[in-house]
Amino acid sequence: MRLLLLVLLLVATAARAAVSPEKLDAVRRLLRERKLAEASFAAQALVIAHPGDAAAHAVLGRVQVAQGDADVAVKSGEKAVELEPGSSELHCQLGDTYGFAAQKAGMLGKVGWAKKCRLAYEKAVELDPANLDARSSLMGFYQMAPGVMGGGVDKAYAQAAGIKKLDANRGRIAYAMLYVGKKRFTEAFTELEELLEAAPDNCPALYQFGRAAALSGEHLDRGIETLHRCLAFSPTPGSPGHEAVHWRLGNLHEKKGDTVAARAAYQASLAIRPDYQPALDSLGKLQ
Repeated sequence: MRLLLLVLLLVATAARAAVSPEKLDAVRRLLRERKLAEASFAAQALVIAHPGDAAAHAVLGRVQVAQGDADVAVKSGEKAVELEPGSSELHCQLGDTYGFAAQKAGMLGKVGWAKKCRLAYEKAVELDPANLDARSSLMGFYQMAPGVMGGGVDKAYAQAAGIKKLDANRGRIAYAMLYVGKKRFTEAFTELEELLEAAPDNCPALYQFGRAAALSGEHLDRGIETLHRCLAFSPTPGSPGHEAVHWRLGNLHEKKGDTVAARAAYQASLAIRPDYQPALDSLGKLQ
C-alpha cells in the first residue's frame, strides 16, 4: 500500500511539474524546421507527461495550427489559458489560433471566430499593456476587421501610438503597415527608410519595405535588396518566415517582368514550405 501511494505521489508530482525550457525549445525547433510529425509527437508527449502545464498545451497548439487542424488547436489554446489565465502571451496566442479558425471557417462561422479573436487580443493587452506582439496583433485586427466585428482604423492607430511609446522602431513599422493598408505608400516608405538608416539590419523593417514595394509597384530594386538582406537572418518568433520573403521576392520580380526570377523565387518559397498557399497561387498563375 505504501509503495502504491508513493508511486501515485510521484506521478502526481510529475504531472504538476513545469516542462523544462529545453524540451519546449526542442519542439519549437522541430516546428521551425517543418518536421511536423516529430513536433506533434514530442508536443503530445509533453502534454501527457505534464497535463497541468500551460506551456505544454500552448506548444501543442502551435504544432496543430501548423498542421492545419483548427479545431484541436483551439482546444489546446483554450486549455493553456484555462491553466494560466493571467498570461498575456497565452491570450495572444489564443487570439492567433481563433484567427486561424476564422480563416478556415465558412462565412457564418467567421463572425463568431473573429469576435473571439478580438476579445483574446484585447485581454492580452489588458493583462500586459507592454506586450508589443499583442498590441501589434490587435492593431492588425482593428485595421482589417469591419466595424460590425469590432474593427476600426482609429482603434488601429491608437494601438500604433501605444506601440511607438514603448518601442520607437516597432512603432515606425506599425505606422508603416497602417499607411500601406491605406495606400499611403510615400509615408510608409519614409517611415521604413528612416528606421533602416538607423538600424539597417532590422529584419521586420526590411521585410515590410519589400512588401510595400510589391504592393505599390514602387522602389522595386530597393525592395529586392531589402528582402535579400532579410534572408541573411534567421526568422524571429512572430516575424514572417523565409517562405514569405521568397514569395515577396517573386512578386517583385513579376512586377519587373522577370518571370524566370519570379518562378525561381516561388519555387524557393515552396522548397521551404510546400503547402505555402500564397506561393502556390502565384506560381500557378505564373505558369
